[in-house]
Amino acid sequence: MGTLLHLKNLYVGAFEQCRPLIAVFLLKLYSVFCFIMLSLALYAFMYRLFTGFDF
Repeated sequence: MGTLLHLKNLYVGAFEQCRPLIAVFLLKLYSVFCFIMLSLALYAFMYRLFTGFDF
């Protein structure tokens, strides 16, 4: 749990003094998009791994 809290603090700290606000919004949107894409890739890999796909 300490690692997740540390990552949260790094994420929040990265945008504390960042200006302009539209750039902050776009960067946060991009970070969420990247997280979703990485999660989707991990899901696809795990699905193929557990359904017996030959690599």
